[in-house]
Amino acid sequence: MPRPVPEGPWRWLVPVLLVLLFLLVLLWLPWQARQMESNERQEQLIADTLWVEQTLRFELARSEEVLATLGADLAVETPPSAMLQARLAQMFKNGHELQRVVWFDAAGAVRAVHGLEMPAAGLTESSREAAAMSRTTRAGRYSDPYGATALMHGLIDFHLPLYHNKQYIGSLVATYNLQTLLDENVPWWFAQDNALALLDRDDRMVAQRAAGGPGRGVYTHKRALDLPGSSIVLSTDSVKGAPKLLPNLLVGSVIVLALGLVLSLAALWRHIARTIAAENALRQQMAFRTAMEDSLLTGLRARDLQGRVTYVNPAFCRLVGLPAEDLLGKTPPMPYWAPEAIDEYEQRFRKVLAGQATPQFETVFQRSDGVRVPVLVFEAPLLDTHGRHTGWMSSILDITDRKRAEEIYRQQQEKLETSARLATMGEISSMLAHELNQPLAAISSYTAGALNVLARAGDATGVAAGAQAPLDAGMLKRALEQANTQARRAGEIIRSVHEFVKKREPRRERVAIQQVVDGIRSLVELQARQSYVTLQVDIPPGLPPVLADRVLLEQVLLNLTRNAIEAMQGSAPERRVLAIAARVGAGQVAVSVIDNGHGIPPEVAERLFSPFFSTKAEGMGMGLSICRTAIEFHGGTLTHADNPGGGTVFTFTLQAA
Repeated sequence: MPRPVPEGPWRWLVPVLLVLLFLLVLLWLPWQARQMESNERQEQLIADTLWVEQTLRFELARSEEVLATLGADLAVETPPSAMLQARLAQMFKNGHELQRVVWFDAAGAVRAVHGLEMPAAGLTESSREAAAMSRTTRAGRYSDPYGATALMHGLIDFHLPLYHNKQYIGSLVATYNLQTLLDENVPWWFAQDNALALLDRDDRMVAQRAAGGPGRGVYTHKRALDLPGSSIVLSTDSVKGAPKLLPNLLVGSVIVLALGLVLSLAALWRHIARTIAAENALRQQMAFRTAMEDSLLTGLRARDLQGRVTYVNPAFCRLVGLPAEDLLGKTPPMPYWAPEAIDEYEQRFRKVLAGQATPQFETVFQRSDGVRVPVLVFEAPLLDTHGRHTGWMSSILDITDRKRAEEIYRQQQEKLETSARLATMGEISSMLAHELNQPLAAISSYTAGALNVLARAGDATGVAAGAQAPLDAGMLKRALEQANTQARRAGEIIRSVHEFVKKREPRRERVAIQQVVDGIRSLVELQARQSYVTLQVDIPPGLPPVLADRVLLEQVLLNLTRNAIEAMQGSAPERRVLAIAARVGAGQVAVSVIDNGHGIPPEVAERLFSPFFSTKAEGMGMGLSICRTAIEFHGGTLTHADNPGGGTVFTFTLQAA
């Protein structure tokens, strides 16, 4: 006999629990589905925001690299204005967000500008602070956004300091339109679903893009742009609202149970489609970046904190003549290190391991075929998304052509200086002939007198025996001594000319200013006597020497003294005084050439040192230009000022040795 079913509440407990569990599941599933959808939308928004942030940062980084390349070229040589403007125009064509590029010199004066005109008030306070910080850190720096109003879009400045031989020579300032940056780099499909905005450090909106209308504040995300010196936040607000629960869970449960599989498959398909679309977009972006890196002429090399090579681009492989597989994973010593520079490489590598990489330096690489390649290397730290230092990125430029151009320029400059010295000698050749004629005529007279003394003594020996006429040795000695003195005088003049005009390589050595003046004193006095000019030399006995090329300094002094003598042609005879004075102060030796001539008018002074500018009808206009080039070659300066007593004072300064 079967057992009876027990009476009481226990018989209903399990069905009730099952029904309650079913109802709880029906209530929980829509809520859970709503939460999952919310989380998914939020995560997708975060991922898309990160992608947009990386796209904006990549576009700015590309512009920074172009500016860095332009700055490196400007630090070496100032191009013609038309060429510079054409290059800037190409930059504006490639980057529509650029509004203005300004080139400042070391004193803050504008050398060139392209795009919007500079505001009357100059740079903003934030931009000036960014400029000072960029100069302190020797790295590019962004200012805070400024200029955003209801009718105007926000702007931001990027300051790139320029250095040449570790000396600050100016800066490049690029101004970007933040609204254009959003419009050009944010895809339309993302702007259709989200309202984007760029916020400053006070959460003020400086740019926005909301093609699909304002956001609802349900799905939002903020991402800071990693810009040195600037606090800009990318804010995204989805136009989508929160998912809603079905109004009737009991009715909806039937629909959910019936269409659950279809909806699940549709959701899965939608998710897969979006994932594939995102992967395709990412793949396209990666392909674009790879193509751009492969097309660069600049070599790129990445290293980790242990100095191991983790990335090289094709330009770097071509530079060193090695394939990427022979470089990746390598640790020093590298196969492209030149043997003669091993010590230099190892010293820099130790600094890299210590986290003190040199930002910019020149060195030599050795290609696989043994050819030496001079390169310019820029080092920058690699940071991950959390700001942690993970390695170093290097940009390597082949400067073979630049080195060759510098050598050609140096040789041409030497030829020009030699030609100038020959031209100087040509201009005073008539005075040299007159000056040499005097000692030669004196030598002829003294030797003729000595021959006469010897002839008279010889004639006397032929007279009757016993009539011995003694030879006047004292008169003969004096005549020969005078002839010897005049011969040395002529030899000194010829030797001075020979030393001045002979061609040789510039050679820096410790030189006393007194020796330089003595080397050309005979030539200066020769010109001074021809023009009835009195020469005065005031050089203190304890004047320290300078590290310079003696012949170049002689050329400078001879040019300046010749100009001074010619400037006093119209002065009264008692005012024709040429002074050469020297003094020392603050580790600098200053040499001045002072005349009492007609002075220099202001309109002439503006172009005084310009090549091929001359106030003389027969002048070439190269004398003062060569003088300034020679002094600047030694790291000094050449200036001029009015003489309080009338005339002009030319002064050049050199570092004391």
